[in-house]
Amino acid sequence: MTQIDLRGVCDKILAVIEAHKVTDGQYARWLWQDARSSRELGVNPYGCADAANTLYMLGEFPRDPAERAEWVRTLRAMQDPETGLYHESTHHAIHTTAHCMAALELFDAMPEHRAAALERCMEPGAMAEFLDSLGWVDNPWPQSHQGAGLYVALNLGGSETEEFNRAYFDWLWENADPETGMWRRECTLTGVKPLWHHMAGSFHYLFNHEHAHMPLRYPEKMIDSCLAMYENGDIPNFGKRANFIEIDWIFCLTRASRQTPHRFWEIRDALVKFAHEYAEFWLNADYERDESLNDLHMLFGGVCALAELQQTLRGLIVTKKPLKLVLDRRPFI
Repeated sequence: MTQIDLRGVCDKILAVIEAHKVTDGQYARWLWQDARSSRELGVNPYGCADAANTLYMLGEFPRDPAERAEWVRTLRAMQDPETGLYHESTHHAIHTTAHCMAALELFDAMPEHRAAALERCMEPGAMAEFLDSLGWVDNPWPQSHQGAGLYVALNLGGSETEEFNRAYFDWLWENADPETGMWRRECTLTGVKPLWHHMAGSFHYLFNHEHAHMPLRYPEKMIDSCLAMYENGDIPNFGKRANFIEIDWIFCLTRASRQTPHRFWEIRDALVKFAHEYAEFWLNADYERDESLNDLHMLFGGVCALAELQQTLRGLIVTKKPLKLVLDRRPFI
């Protein structure tokens, strides 16, 4: 087995994060504008949350109590005290809320306020009504940020969620698609969006299942779907930049594989092949100019993919410290 040595890559990633640092606990998401001047430069919720997430995975999480306190203070201050939500222009507020709360959890901390604006979904029938309203056919990927983020924001925000959680996973069990193993039933093969969009959306519900130790209804079908889209080259620019689609696909394969022996060695062969392909990007990227690496959110997504590959393909990927996927601690990326 030819090993993939990413020790130097990890050093370069740490340098990128350091370049985005404003002060202790405060990070910019981007260092430069895009062509439309649409980026929120300076301290940003995703800059702060993703710096914490990535440092955690690289084994460089802050240890000094005073520095950790600054991270917690910064992340808590970004919350709207009236609604309990967090806001940033590139994502729905539910995604931003879940993402910042998940970053706080790394510090063994909670937000100052519950996600009060979302607690209406805990009323009888309201959760199902909310999930039913999402764009499962025409917008499954972005809309999954809301459907998955709802669970995370309520659970990590301190709401009383026992009954809600039971109803939430019951709904997902009943609405899993028997043809693709993804969500939602009868929505994934309409052709309105390619199947890999539905896979990327399903990933968000899958990490909630992993967090709650809940079973998948059709893990074999999820595996079949993911292997087919890789073999057919369905995902554009797959493995060519820092992004989230790679961790989406990898995680769907690895975590479905934990629930069934179905096509086990085919999964491993596909992951090994992809790992070598993906390493070419990381080993040859321009860490000072690459657009995807300039965005700490996209950088974080890419490091998640490396962490899950290293954990699954034991001994293949070499780093100075073992990478730790944040999803093994709490849900949401």
